[in-house]
Amino acid sequence: MAARTKARKRALDLLYSSDMRGEDAVAALDRAIADGEAPHNEYTAVLVRGVVEHRTRIDELLGDYAQGWTLERMPAVDRNVLRMGVWEVLWSEDVPDPVAITEAVGLVRELSTDESPSFVNGVLGGIVRDKDALLA
Repeated sequence: MAARTKARKRALDLLYSSDMRGEDAVAALDRAIADGEAPHNEYTAVLVRGVVEHRTRIDELLGDYAQGWTLERMPAVDRNVLRMGVWEVLWSEDVPDPVAITEAVGLVRELSTDESPSFVNGVLGGIVRDKDALLA
């Protein structure tokens, strides 16, 4: 498994558990670091901090692009994978859009429902399609 793939999975663990507990993911990340459980790859922290920094805008976009689904209705894994995927598509300069989508789809294929891969692919595909307008 590639280093960034592992980093994404660790970031998902932190985002998911924080989401379930209703706590700030950066606080959970900082606590893990303080407890000596620091992520082995710095990209985990970059992802978590990026998602938290842009979460309001990310969640607005997910509400717009996840047709027929509210954030609350989405499986928690899908919701947090989508948050990471949107951050990578819109704010990460070194991750190509197809890689962000492929990685997100791979995570939900492994960890979520049978319908999740096509759902995540569709939402992120729409955001990639409209990326220039969303960043303007």
